[in-house]
Formats: sequence, structure tokens, C-alpha cells
Amino acid sequence: MTAIAIEHHPQRHCFTVDTEGKESILQYRLLNPDSDRPGVDFTRTYVPGELRGQGIAEALVRRGLTWARAHELEIQASCWYVQKFLR
Repeated sequence: MTAIAIEHHPQRHCFTVDTEGKESILQYRLLNPDSDRPGVDFTRTYVPGELRGQGIAEALVRRGLTWARAHELEIQASCWYVQKFLR
């Protein structure tokens, strides 16, 4: 399996993977960014149907969680798929 190239777009609040012109995405929103306890809520994961089953969503979530932990953000997940990684 080839490495999955994930891009972080802080201005769009998302991580993306571009596969043959089709975008897979992990969206988030920042919580209390100016407080002493900032956080992040991962709100949505989407992979186009024809690209599912290749580990793209998992790679996006793992990258997002790694980023959040590196920035010491409190992590929440409105997205059911991300919730599976927080149990």
C-alpha cells in the first residue's frame, strides 16, 4: 500500500486527501481557541464511495488526532467515526 498524502488546511479547518481529483476530508472546529483550555471537535469524516475500504478515513483521523495531541487540545468528536478512535 502506498503512503496516503494528507494535507492540513488550517484556514478551512480540515485535513484532506486528494485521490484522482476526488477529495476525502476530516473536518473540525476549534473550541475556545483563546482560552487556557482550547479544544477541537472533529465534526465530519467523508470518503467518496469508490475510495472506501482503502484506509483513507482511518489515516485522516489518526493524523487529526496526532495534530490535536501535539497542540495539547482537548479532543471531542461529533463524528461517529472519530469517536471509535477515542474509546
